[in-house]
Amino acid sequence: IVIAINGIIQTIPSLAILALLIPLVGIGRKPAIIALILYALLPILHNTYTGITGVDPMYMVTSRALGMNKFQQLTKVQLPLAMPVIMTGVRTAAVLIIGTATLASLVGAGGLGKLILLGLDRNNNYLILLGAIPAALLAVLFDFIFKQLEKLSLKKILIFLVLIIFAYIFGSVSSFNIVKKDKLIISGKLGSEPEILINMYKILIEENSNLEVELKPGLGKTSFVFNALKNGDIDIYPEFSGTAVFTFLNETPVNNNAADVFAQAQKGMESKFNMIMLKPMSYNNTYAIAVSKKFADENNLKTISDLAKVKDKIKAGFTREFNDREDGYLGLKKLYNFEIPDIKEFEPKLRYVAVQSGDINLIDAYSTDAELAQYNMVVLKDDKHLFPPYQGSPMMREETLKKYPELKNILEKLSGKISDEEMSSMNYRVSVKGEKAEDVAREYLKKAGIIRQ
Repeated sequence: IVIAINGIIQTIPSLAILALLIPLVGIGRKPAIIALILYALLPILHNTYTGITGVDPMYMVTSRALGMNKFQQLTKVQLPLAMPVIMTGVRTAAVLIIGTATLASLVGAGGLGKLILLGLDRNNNYLILLGAIPAALLAVLFDFIFKQLEKLSLKKILIFLVLIIFAYIFGSVSSFNIVKKDKLIISGKLGSEPEILINMYKILIEENSNLEVELKPGLGKTSFVFNALKNGDIDIYPEFSGTAVFTFLNETPVNNNAADVFAQAQKGMESKFNMIMLKPMSYNNTYAIAVSKKFADENNLKTISDLAKVKDKIKAGFTREFNDREDGYLGLKKLYNFEIPDIKEFEPKLRYVAVQSGDINLIDAYSTDAELAQYNMVVLKDDKHLFPPYQGSPMMREETLKKYPELKNILEKLSGKISDEEMSSMNYRVSVKGEKAEDVAREYLKKAGIIRQ
């Protein structure tokens, strides 16, 4: 029964398990370790059961004749004989969890997965390999170590495992006992734009107060980051008015006026979640529908309505989030009254790569994406005004602002700042040119006169 239950757990995608664990145990190492343990159990349990039940019955008869009880039979006969099969399961589990562990970076646990995700976000194969190759080598190393352990006696293997467990416990206790300064944890979603914004927050807070800030960039998708804020694992992250209205409040915007939609989001988030959205920045990072220039020129496409006449030619690549949102494809189908028959789902940055290779010709995008210029994409006019305004704002729990009231004046120095063009340019410098988000953020703050030169 235990093996069957664990087999069911194995069928659940690791990303789903991480998402389910965040509300229960928060972000960081805890959900990652729990998920890895769950994934490691099946091969170990299965091989242990197979190894023990596969012991020749003659050995059991002989051991009983020698006067051994069941415990002695288990420890002196069954386990030693089954050890090669059990260790094969351990080796399989070790390789499996090393591969799965790269996803831990999505819940703020760091690791090699952070480099892989950063490489995907920046379309940088060097960063992807920098994370993937060490992970592969680590899997080979662990496989070799456990293969050597197979040659040892059961007693020596148990001593080795006990030492590892004590080393982990000692390390955990030591890190727990370190006196940590009171600090704010600021995080953001995946992408260059959130990383630039949280670096601006950090610079402003540390230059205008005695508070210390720790950044956790690229924490994950909207639901991951919001749950982390709600649970108190992070203190601040940049969120957008349109996302707050559609995703968290499950409402439709009052109209298409940016100020009205932000007021709706601000009021709703405070009353429903006790979340405070400070005054927003100027730029509007709304959704957009973009097509390759070749496809636009061939079919004279200017607006989203124009797509209806070429819907059978469309090869769309949408993010999972856009494909399932009322302010995304679901709303587009209703308002523009046509369906796209051929849709594939992609991670955000991979859409542009797929356009370049010719696999798709239409994508969802954000209006400040640097890749729109990089890949020569044409943004179609939203002639029926589907997409609401998306103004960015620092969002935090009400208790955080009560504890640190100075944050309001500090972070609202960005209110009304940063135009669409400025944000797009900063994204381009980080995503395409590979500049550091901190350097780009600091340069803008100096140029805008928000901090000293």
